[in-house]
Amino acid sequence: MPTLVFGLVFFAVPEATSIPEEFKLRLFFLLVLSTLLIPMISIIGLRLSGKVKSLHMPEKKDRTIPFLITCIYFLITTWFFYQKSELDPILWQGMGVISFAVILLSSVTFFWKMSAHMTGVGGLLAVVLVLGKFFSTFEVLYPLLLALILAGLVASSRLYLNAHRPLEVYVGFFAGFAICWFGFTWIWS
Repeated sequence: MPTLVFGLVFFAVPEATSIPEEFKLRLFFLLVLSTLLIPMISIIGLRLSGKVKSLHMPEKKDRTIPFLITCIYFLITTWFFYQKSELDPILWQGMGVISFAVILLSSVTFFWKMSAHMTGVGGLLAVVLVLGKFFSTFEVLYPLLLALILAGLVASSRLYLNAHRPLEVYVGFFAGFAICWFGFTWIWS
């Protein structure tokens, strides 16, 4: 989800950040690498080594190590952007909000199996709405429709596959939405 969020911020709403155009693609690639590719490769490595039984992680205990690894990568990325004081603070602040959502999700996972997919989709929907609220040049209609369709498809598939119960899906969605709504509203207010 950080990939989609920062893709929107960098390329759909250029005035949302003061980062020069010539650096946006490089920073976007760094975000994709540190928040998508490296965590994904690490989790696949855990699966291949037998530390994780299945990439579906059907049990709470199967999710602990992968979620902690993801938290570490997200926090390292946040810290890296924080250290680069010449960059727009939106980078570390946005990553901080997203990292908080992932840390909350990981903490809840010790006790209960909240939907990680829906936490991410809820956060994405909140960011689309916040961008629409603060940036009048952002054409919110199509990103909003796509985010709503994505939320519906993801929720339906999680329920259809019996990966979650309805409450786990709803709580994940609303937790991600609330954290990102308040966090990104604070950033741009």
